[in-house]
Amino acid sequence: MPTIEDFNALEIRVGTVVAAQPLAGARKPALALTIDFGPAFGVKRSSAQITARYTPEHLIGRQVMAVTNLPARSIAGFASEVLTLGVPDQNGAVVLLAPDSTVPNGAKMF
Repeated sequence: MPTIEDFNALEIRVGTVVAAQPLAGARKPALALTIDFGPAFGVKRSSAQITARYTPEHLIGRQVMAVTNLPARSIAGFASEVLTLGVPDQNGAVVLLAPDSTVPNGAKMF
């Protein structure tokens, strides 16, 4: 059973999508996101399999939640630096997690 210390070790932060485009070469359709986590954490990239519900145009300016302190993963030659968080809808398509009001980029979830 994970402890509260295990949970607190995860850096789950909010950021604003500043760029999005299809991820060429991915085995499953995905988008390459560029996310601004504010001046303290900077701009990071993430690969996200969210094409069933989201287009690049509709993501720009949207805030999302991401785990920011996991090791980077290479996906189709793309360095995914953060894990963008979502949950499946009734059809299995990813619904992004986000605050319901605008908050400062880089704010940590607790």
